[in-house]
Amino acid sequence: MPDASVAGTAAAALAVAMVFLWLLSLQRKDSSIVDIFWGLGFVLVAWIGVARGHGPLPRKLLVAALVTVWGARLAGYLAWRNLGHGEDPRYQAMRRRHGARWPLRSLVIVFGLQGALIWIISLPLLVALSLPSPAAIGPIEVVGAAVTLVGVAFESIGDIQLAAWKRDPAHKGRVMDRGLWRYTRHPNYFGDFLVWWGLYGIAAATGIGAWTIVSPALMSFLLLRVSGVTLLEAALKKRPGYDDYVRRTSAFFPLPPR
Repeated sequence: MPDASVAGTAAAALAVAMVFLWLLSLQRKDSSIVDIFWGLGFVLVAWIGVARGHGPLPRKLLVAALVTVWGARLAGYLAWRNLGHGEDPRYQAMRRRHGARWPLRSLVIVFGLQGALIWIISLPLLVALSLPSPAAIGPIEVVGAAVTLVGVAFESIGDIQLAAWKRDPAHKGRVMDRGLWRYTRHPNYFGDFLVWWGLYGIAAATGIGAWTIVSPALMSFLLLRVSGVTLLEAALKKRPGYDDYVRRTSAFFPLPPR
C-alpha cells in the first residue's frame, strides 16, 4: 500500500487545488479550465511522492520525470488550444442543464470528481514512490519507462499533426487521416493508454504494486467508453467523410488501414 502520509498529503493538495480552480472558474465563468489542470494534478502528486515517499531516489526521480514530461506537455497543449476560446461546449451544455445551481454543483461533479479521479489513477505513482524495495531500477521498470515514453511520443506527435492539419484553411470540415491518424482514429488517446500502462509496470515491479492495476484499467475505461473515444466520435460522426474514415481506420489500436 502507498504510505498513508504520502497518500493523505496528495489528497489534501488536490482538494486545495480543485477548490482554487473552482473559485477561478466562477470568476471566469469557464468550468473547462479544469481540463488544463488534469495533467498537472498528476505532476503535483508525483512530486509530493518524491518529497515524502520512502522509495529509492532513482525510482522516485524516474517516475516524477516521466509524469512531469507527460503532464506538463498535456497541460501546455490544452492551454494553447483552449484558452481564449471560451468555455468548452461540453461544460456549456452542463451549465445550461443545471441552470442557477451550476456554480455549486460544478464544485462536486466537475472539480471534486476530477480531483478524486486523479488521486485514484495516481495509485501506481503513490506505490512506486512510497515503497523502499526494490532498491535498484530493474528490467521491468526499464520496460515500463520505455512504454510510457512511447505513449508520450505517440500522443505528442498525434496532437502536433492534428494542429498542423487544422491550420490549413483547405482542410476545414475535412477528416484528418494523415500521419498517425491514418492508423488509428485516436492516436492521442492511444498514447495516453500506453502512458498509464507503462507507469503501472513500474509500480508492479515492487511486487505489491500489482494490485494498482485498477488505475490503468480505469483510465482505459475512461478513454474508450466515457470521456475519450465514445464522446468524441459522437460529435464527429456527422462530419462528411467520417463514416468512410471509420470503415478503413482502426478505432484505437494502430493497425494498417483497411
